[in-house]
Amino acid sequence: MLKIKTNQTIDIKQNNLDVLGLKRIWISHVYPEIDGGQFPAKRIIKDTVIIEADIFCDGIDEINAVLLYKHEADNDWQQTYFSPANNDRMQAIFKAAKLGYYTYTIKAWVDEFGTWKKRFLKKVKLKDDIKVEKLIGAELLKRSCHENTSPIVDLTLEKLATLNQPAQLEKLLNNKKLISWIQSQLKPTFVTVYPKELTIIVEREKARFSTWYELFPRSVTTDPTKHGTFKNVINHLPIVKKMGFDVIYMPPIHPIGETNRKGKNNSLVATENDPGSPWGIGSSKGGHKSVHPELGTLEDFRQVVKKAKELDMEIALDFALQCSPDHPYLKKNSNWFKHRPDGTLQYAENPPKKYQDIYPIDFASSDWPAMWDEFKSIILFWIKQGVKIFRVDNPHTKPFIFWQWLIKEVKALHPDVLMLSEAFTRPKIMYHLAKCGFSQSYTYFAWRNTKEELTQYLNELNSPPVVDFFRPHFWPNTPDILTELLQKGGRPAFIIRFMLAATLSSNYGIYGPAYENCINEPLHKGSEEYANSEKYAIYHWQKTKDNISDIITQVNAIRHQHEALQNTDSLQFYWTDNPQLICFSKHNASQSNIILVIVNLDYQYKQSGFIDIKFEKFRIEHEPFEIHDLLTDDVYTWRNGRCYVELNPTKDQYAHIFQVRMQ
Repeated sequence: MLKIKTNQTIDIKQNNLDVLGLKRIWISHVYPEIDGGQFPAKRIIKDTVIIEADIFCDGIDEINAVLLYKHEADNDWQQTYFSPANNDRMQAIFKAAKLGYYTYTIKAWVDEFGTWKKRFLKKVKLKDDIKVEKLIGAELLKRSCHENTSPIVDLTLEKLATLNQPAQLEKLLNNKKLISWIQSQLKPTFVTVYPKELTIIVEREKARFSTWYELFPRSVTTDPTKHGTFKNVINHLPIVKKMGFDVIYMPPIHPIGETNRKGKNNSLVATENDPGSPWGIGSSKGGHKSVHPELGTLEDFRQVVKKAKELDMEIALDFALQCSPDHPYLKKNSNWFKHRPDGTLQYAENPPKKYQDIYPIDFASSDWPAMWDEFKSIILFWIKQGVKIFRVDNPHTKPFIFWQWLIKEVKALHPDVLMLSEAFTRPKIMYHLAKCGFSQSYTYFAWRNTKEELTQYLNELNSPPVVDFFRPHFWPNTPDILTELLQKGGRPAFIIRFMLAATLSSNYGIYGPAYENCINEPLHKGSEEYANSEKYAIYHWQKTKDNISDIITQVNAIRHQHEALQNTDSLQFYWTDNPQLICFSKHNASQSNIILVIVNLDYQYKQSGFIDIKFEKFRIEHEPFEIHDLLTDDVYTWRNGRCYVELNPTKDQYAHIFQVRMQ
């Protein structure tokens, strides 16, 4: 360690000439780097990972830099050279070839040969005396051989001594074989290694693109007098698949407690016919590793998973770390729960909401190591049954460090497991949970209604550093959330919010039966709770006159057919002269698929106006281009600049989803 007068202690790597007084290369503003390297950035399998940094040197010497990277399963570092971008910004890329964690850092040094070559060729063109410069170059070439011989070096030395024409010398010194030799053999000087080893977590494609349908399996029944079963769900899966969904999310499927069981509309008194809330987990029949006996057996559930896989779908399970008063943990591990001075346990509260039917876990318990291991075993148990996606209930009410540990532990064994964070809380906490490893995250989308709100929010989600660790998942409704807009706007509002969710975000979901049937009666005025909520009842769902499943099916098909809608970070908004019209585009990596979306945010009235199209980034400038409306099959010819649109909800015109095509 070497102390200098900056009130800091600097660790200097004694590598070649790297002592403090001779440090010449500086590396800064590395991208991506999340919170100074505390957390991994996120990427998807087969992505081209782009790493950028400001890398510069004093003086006019040339520099070289390499990106060093390796997968967690590998011992050896791989390297790829940085290329200059602009203003001392440099860029390197590598392919995310495997699931799991990659580590990367940067090494840079003064490029002696490159510096000499640049200076030498300038002098050649100026017809300066180059005798000494040739000797300097020859010395560098010889040094690269380490007292051995090299055919390419020998040939270069021979020609360097005789050639004098600029073109000939430039061709000689830019020989690819020679450059490759120099890069690998000439010992670098003034080496700087970035002091941090940063990480990226690579996940499967479903983390970036998924279409979720939430259903209560107990309500999947053809007989309104009977409790739904897993076997009923198996028969229902093809219907949901036909609508274009690829993930079926089920609330907790475990035995439900009887003590303090909630009745209809969250009432404190339950009748013998009230099934209780699925989140009141645990009874004498089992806990988090058991299934509700009225749903069927564990083997029945495995058959659900199997059938879903046959349909190219997946089952997502709810992971809710809470217990009913009847959960086996209460007897076996009572020290995992907070006891009040009178000896009773504190039920869960989130004022003004009270959950008398569940007890929260006391993560401050002295027995926390055993508790953590047990909770990990729950996830591993359901993975063994074939589940690879988990929706985590209220993770913000548990320690962040627990989630960081749990997710890393699980992914070490099963890197294809995905976790969705259901945390409607303050932004920094939502973001921190994503940094801890959650693959996807619920968002504020449900409450972002105006063009300004949507534009501002999406731009925040799509800008660094948020875009590098937070994958938004848009839900226009949930069993807990029936927004005022849906309550007032009815079917048109349901369609508009669906269009926005399905096109703005590559990951979206709906609380299915309630949404497709446009159920919008609140518990009372000012409440976002559903009247006669399915959380406390068994429904026998049937299509209503307002059912929008046909529209959902059409848009989901468009999502699956067009790569542009399978990402969120290519989103770009365009100016409109009407605040009720929102316009944006998305595209795939190669820009071979471009989608332009225009939505009328007014569920009552026709809205019209001009949008300002600027497609120069797609190499479309003055020439006309075709736009094909994938909803109506209409085709128009547009140009960059002001274009007119008109959408009338009274005529079932809510949005345009245009595919952009060159003529």
